[in-house]
Amino acid sequence: MKLLLIMPKFFNYPEFIIEELKLMGYEVDFFDDRPSTNAFIKAVIRLNKNLINIYIKKYFSKMMDTVNSKKYDVVLVISGQSLSFSEDMFAELKSSQSQAKFVLYQWDSQKNFPYIEKFQHFFDKCYSFDRLDAQNNKRLTFLPLFYARKFEALGSINFQEFVYDFCFVGTAHPKKYKFISIISNQLQKIYSKQFIYYYFPSRIVYIYRKVRNKEFRRARYNEFHFEPLSNEIFNEIYNTSRCILDSPQDNQVGLTIRVIEALGAKKKLITTNEDVVNYDFYREENIYIYNGKFDLDNIFFNSEYREIENEIYEKYSLRHWLKVILEE
Repeated sequence: MKLLLIMPKFFNYPEFIIEELKLMGYEVDFFDDRPSTNAFIKAVIRLNKNLINIYIKKYFSKMMDTVNSKKYDVVLVISGQSLSFSEDMFAELKSSQSQAKFVLYQWDSQKNFPYIEKFQHFFDKCYSFDRLDAQNNKRLTFLPLFYARKFEALGSINFQEFVYDFCFVGTAHPKKYKFISIISNQLQKIYSKQFIYYYFPSRIVYIYRKVRNKEFRRARYNEFHFEPLSNEIFNEIYNTSRCILDSPQDNQVGLTIRVIEALGAKKKLITTNEDVVNYDFYREENIYIYNGKFDLDNIFFNSEYREIENEIYEKYSLRHWLKVILEE
C-alpha cells in the first residue's frame, strides 16, 4: 500500500506518523504543505501567502513530478494554518491520483482557518479535532488528536523525583501567552519550579505579534525562543515535570495535542479548555480546569495521578488514530 502524506513539518509529528504508518505496512512519501521551513517563508504563509504565489507554484510543480510518477492508495492531508496550496492545486492532485482514497484531517479550528472549507469537497472523508466544528459541518467527522509512542513510553516510567512542578512548551499564540503567564504567577507560591518555553517560528512573527496583539505589548524579547526544543531536552523536561500546562488558541474548542500527550505520558494537566470535561478520559484527580483562579483544596492538588482504563487510554494512541482514518 502506497500513501502520500502532506502536512507541515511541525516539531517531530511527521516522523511519528511516518514511523507508525510503516509499522502498519505502508510505503510513505512525505511532502511539507509549504515550500520551505525558512523562517521568512513560514511567516509570510501565515500572514499573506499571496505574496509568494510564484514560489508556492514552483514547489508544488516539483512535488507533482514525484506524485505523477506513482499511483497511491491513500492521499492523507493533515492541514493547519500553514497550508499554502490553492484550490487549483488540489484539483490537479485529485486528477493525478483519481484511484486513491483522499482523507483530510483538520488540525486547526475552522474559525481560525476558514480557508480550508473550499478544499473539503476533494476528499472522500474529512475529520476535525474540533468537536463543535464537526457538529456544525456535515462534511466533518470528529476525531481527537493522538499521543505518539514516545509519550506512552514516558507514561510507563512512573517517575516520582520531579525537577519541575509544571512545564509548558508550545507556540506563543496571544491567548496562550496571556493565560500561561497568569497561571505561572498565580501558582508561584506552591509550584515554584517552573519550565516555560514560548516558541515563535520566526522573529518576523514575533515582531508582527508584538505590534498587533495587546497580549505581547509588555512582553520581553528574551521570554521567547525561535528554535524548537530538541527531542532529547523535550523528553527530559516532560519526564521530570509533575504537571503540564495547556491553553488553546482563541476560537478553539478542540483539545490541543499537549492535552492528549499529557494523557499518554500519564501526567497531570492544568488547562483553560473547559470542553475537556466532555471527553471520556477526564478525571478530576488528573485535570484541573483554570477559570481565572485556583482552588488549592481541589482534589487535583491533593491526590496522585489516577490511572485511566486501558481501553480509553489506547483509544487516543497514534496507531488507533491512523486505524480510524485509514480503515473507515
